[in-house]
Amino acid sequence: MSEQTAGQDIETLFLEQRRYPPPPEFAKQANAQPDIHTKKLDEFWREEGEKRVSWFSPFDQVYEWEPPYAKWFLGGKLNVCYNCVDRHVEAGRGDKVAFYWEGEPEEERRTLSFADLQAEVVRFANGLKKLGVEKGTPVAIYMGMVPELPVAMLACARLGAPHTVIFGGFSADSLSDRVNDMECEVLVTQNEGWRRGNRVPLKKTSDEAMDRSPSVKQCVVYRRTDGEVDMRDGRDLWWDQLLEDVSDDPDSCPCQEMDSEDLLYLLYTSGTTAKPKGIVHTTGGYLTGVATTHHYVFDVKPDSVYWCAADIGWVTGHSYIVYGPLCNGTTGVVYEGTPDFPDKDRWWAIVERYKVDILYTAPTAIRSHMKWGPEYAKKHDLSSLRVLGTVGEPINPEAWVWYHENIGRGRCPVVDTWWQTETGMIMITPLPGITTLKPGSATKPFPTVDAAVFNEKGESVPPGGGGYLVIREPWPAMLRGIHKDHERYVKTYWSKYPNVYFVGDGARVDEDGDFWLLGRIDDVMNVSGHRISTIEVESALVDHPRVAEAAVCGRADKTTGQAIVAYVTLKGGDEGSPEMLRELRIHVGQRIGKFAAPANIVFTPELPKTRSGKIMRRLLRDVAENRELGDTTTLADSAVVEELAKRGREEAKTEE
Repeated sequence: MSEQTAGQDIETLFLEQRRYPPPPEFAKQANAQPDIHTKKLDEFWREEGEKRVSWFSPFDQVYEWEPPYAKWFLGGKLNVCYNCVDRHVEAGRGDKVAFYWEGEPEEERRTLSFADLQAEVVRFANGLKKLGVEKGTPVAIYMGMVPELPVAMLACARLGAPHTVIFGGFSADSLSDRVNDMECEVLVTQNEGWRRGNRVPLKKTSDEAMDRSPSVKQCVVYRRTDGEVDMRDGRDLWWDQLLEDVSDDPDSCPCQEMDSEDLLYLLYTSGTTAKPKGIVHTTGGYLTGVATTHHYVFDVKPDSVYWCAADIGWVTGHSYIVYGPLCNGTTGVVYEGTPDFPDKDRWWAIVERYKVDILYTAPTAIRSHMKWGPEYAKKHDLSSLRVLGTVGEPINPEAWVWYHENIGRGRCPVVDTWWQTETGMIMITPLPGITTLKPGSATKPFPTVDAAVFNEKGESVPPGGGGYLVIREPWPAMLRGIHKDHERYVKTYWSKYPNVYFVGDGARVDEDGDFWLLGRIDDVMNVSGHRISTIEVESALVDHPRVAEAAVCGRADKTTGQAIVAYVTLKGGDEGSPEMLRELRIHVGQRIGKFAAPANIVFTPELPKTRSGKIMRRLLRDVAENRELGDTTTLADSAVVEELAKRGREEAKTEE
């Protein structure tokens, strides 16, 4: 337990003792070697910028830092699409597979080589030019996980047209908010998508959004299904119609020369409490950052088949499905559907089919597989796997170990990565081959990343203590502000400590200098003067052998300030019982302390999650406080939260 004053800093109580040193044979061949941490900021990124990226004009200065804004690779001219596509074809690697695509309907598969990808991108870029899209024209993309989504992104990058990709699960309100903020002139969508065998009405939602988005002059619609949709004359046109008589010769649409600091894309963070924030990412620093981290963190080899099982609509998909891997010439997998359709072994069938050697996914997905059981993975040959990764939120140690043992079969390093939409690239992570792994710890900052844990006063917290994660030096893929809102940028990220980036997450550093993320500061509970992070209580619950998944939040309590409410999913679909409730309280008390034992435990077969797999703790707090539910449009299944509210009321009556 930390020695900080109760109520001031975050206490850290859940200790994990297991250690996994790198196997010697893996260490010998690893991309990252121990000397990677010896290079200074300027030297390291100069080398990586020259090695990873092809420049039309070389940069003459690595970076310029005038807080709260940085510039990287000043003077450099480049094009992201050229780096991700054309240069690989020019180097004779056009036949190499860029993407294996698997549709949700099992019989639908496509393989795109880099030459195929180049032809598709050039054609679509020429199509966009017919609509008047040029350097600086803002384009919105609202699609499912089809190859045409990265094609559209790369076509925009080729033309120098900044894009914003809007996740295909967002509502019409969320879509129009983002389109209007960026003042997009073109919207690219599809008639429908697939999700668990059901059709997702993307064009219908787009129509509702465009009714409130006067800047949109044209809408391009990719036909994914045979479903009919309304098409407005003069505004809407089919993808195929746009590409009639359009050339796929690269010379017909040369890559636009871009300055390193030109805008590449905006990505909007969730607008659950306020207007969405348009996070600004530019060209040279971003591309160098994601390509470099992709190379070292995942130990990517020339023949790797790499699968990031995120959605391209989130930053993980931008950085580690599209831009980082393609810049490195890596073969990737793109899957349209969910992990459990038509059955719960779909992911493992995909790993086996394409001989995936690197898998990158979210802790919530891993916990879902835990809940379903290891027998689904056992049906398939997963021997091709070499590196496993996690992203999105801190991973519970038990989920980490389950992933390591049941998916990696005890052979594969697990890289637990911490980063954000705002950081653009992975910031704290193990490097396979040189890092001793600790289940639940993101371990060390990536080379040159200057991370620390501060208390309220802005002092570094000693080992073992919890506090606020901060970053003290710039990094190449960092955000360049919030679109059209300098004041909000400064207030959100730079006002708590002078010239220091305030992450918004709690963390602790252990005696070895390894970082343990404690979740969003909003998710810290104040119980009887103890400030406890939700992730620690969740880790203690998931540590119980019967628990598959848990989410924790605080509710107001007259006696303790806040009381802990836990929502628990048991393995094998068990319903729960008063005996199990008592057993879990005792278990948490033994692992952390009696004061951390949940006041309420609600057993539930499902937790409310976004379609990207994140647990929506904001809605859990609404349920716990008996408040009216907030925005549920991004939920994968909105009925889950209604059922939870009902169970919570029943649980409260039982405990009374």
